[in-house]
Amino acid sequence: MTPPLSKPPHKIVRQPEYEFRSLLLPRTVSRNEARALLTEQAEYGHWELDRLRLYPDGRRKITLKRRIIRQVRSPLSSFLDD
Repeated sequence: MTPPLSKPPHKIVRQPEYEFRSLLLPRTVSRNEARALLTEQAEYGHWELDRLRLYPDGRRKITLKRRIIRQVRSPLSSFLDD
């Protein structure tokens, strides 16, 4: 009989956290205008495209996401604040 296999130790992997923003563009917004808007959001707001839905009537529902960066205070930072 073979001995039971031991499991490797668990490694905790933190998944990135995101914040989301939804935009609803009417059908009167051209494709080039929508592209310019999304490019601006990506460059200056650090947003990336998560989902785009094009409805039969021409509306676009756009979901953007960006990573939430959590900053942890180090013990040294409290020393430097004084």
